[in-house]
Amino acid sequence: MIVNVEELGDNKVKLEIQIDSERFDLAMQNAYLKNRGRISIDGFRKGKAPRQVIERFYGEGIFYEDAINEACPAAYDEAIIEKGLEPVSQPEIDIVEIGGDQGLIFTAEVTVKPEVELGQYKGIEIKRVEYNVTELDIDKDIERARENNARWITVSDRPVKEGDRLTLDYTGSIDGEKFEGGTAENQTLEIGSGSFIPGFEEQIVGMNIGDERDIQVTFPEEYHSENLKGKEATFTVKVHEIKEKELPELDDEFIKDISEFDTIDEYKTDIRQKMEEDSKKREKREMENQLLSKVAENAKINIPEVMVEAEIDSSVMEMDMNMRYQGMDLETYLQATNSSMEDFRAQFRDRAYNRIKLQLTLEKIAEEVGIEVTDQDLEDEYSRISKDFNIDIEQVKKEGMGHEESRKKNLKIQKAVDYLMEQAIILDSEDPVAEEPEQGTGDTEE
Repeated sequence: MIVNVEELGDNKVKLEIQIDSERFDLAMQNAYLKNRGRISIDGFRKGKAPRQVIERFYGEGIFYEDAINEACPAAYDEAIIEKGLEPVSQPEIDIVEIGGDQGLIFTAEVTVKPEVELGQYKGIEIKRVEYNVTELDIDKDIERARENNARWITVSDRPVKEGDRLTLDYTGSIDGEKFEGGTAENQTLEIGSGSFIPGFEEQIVGMNIGDERDIQVTFPEEYHSENLKGKEATFTVKVHEIKEKELPELDDEFIKDISEFDTIDEYKTDIRQKMEEDSKKREKREMENQLLSKVAENAKINIPEVMVEAEIDSSVMEMDMNMRYQGMDLETYLQATNSSMEDFRAQFRDRAYNRIKLQLTLEKIAEEVGIEVTDQDLEDEYSRISKDFNIDIEQVKKEGMGHEESRKKNLKIQKAVDYLMEQAIILDSEDPVAEEPEQGTGDTEE
């Protein structure tokens, strides 16, 4: 096989690939074997006519399509490997010559991964981030646990106050006319939740069970219903039931009920440990984000549009899946928001571009400093996943079969991030950060 490569510019190349006649003839023979059962020739039983007879009768071209479909993909893959290219798009195939002594000659135009010109990536200055866990943080967490385990007790000897949960009826009208969605019976409302129109809940405070009251409110200008935006409305409200929240006593018995611990002190110690672990992860993540933003900004890359579009495709697909989990699809969402697919995709463009640029930059840095991922690194990653998700490690490996290269690629990127953090200069928050030298943004060149 002979392969020639022509640079077309803008990260595109054109490969001319020549498959010799012997190899192409094998593809033609396979095409014959695949199709002969459907071909009838007088004097032969169906499917039994020799290839030479069929080609004389119908012409050699009868098998070209299937022979091309067999020969071209394999030859293209071999050519890409031989020339060390990394395609980021599907090739555009064009047949130049076919048949006879020439075998098959075809061209493949394809967009390849762009070159990365690294800027400064060692010794980048970033601000130290610290999140210290306080007793107040721990107390708030415990209060949330009490709130989650609260009981609602019916009361009848007092009026409505902040924090109560009510059962009520209401009828809304504008200029004396009822409007759609403005009427409900036995509706549940928690006073102070902010779930109703501003001013509605506050005016119910002080009502007793059985009371009926007219409440005046104004719909917000940004309200979702066009016909109600900014309108003044009257709601006739009747209270049927009042419940107040009863929090459990904060004692050792409560702790035993909600956790595996026997005492408040043990529970607090566990909360502090988990909060400190989360704080360390948050600190690390935010400092890495500072660093990676600067490293990517210092690099120059001419990112092909096809890469950006593919990344946007991935984001749109992910959003569509998330919507379907919530009982909605993308088409319905676009109709509800009066948006076009073009507008929707545009929301993801900057994020897609920045994500690709960072990925390419980190891959280049990993290559530059000689970062490698070993089998032991992969084994350690399986162990981490097993521990974090409480899954048997053999099950983790089984589910990961076939994705080892992708996982190794991700590990290499993480190693590059760790390397950059080791090289970074971490300043305390009061220290000034030096101005970065002008490196350019690396935006796609026109």
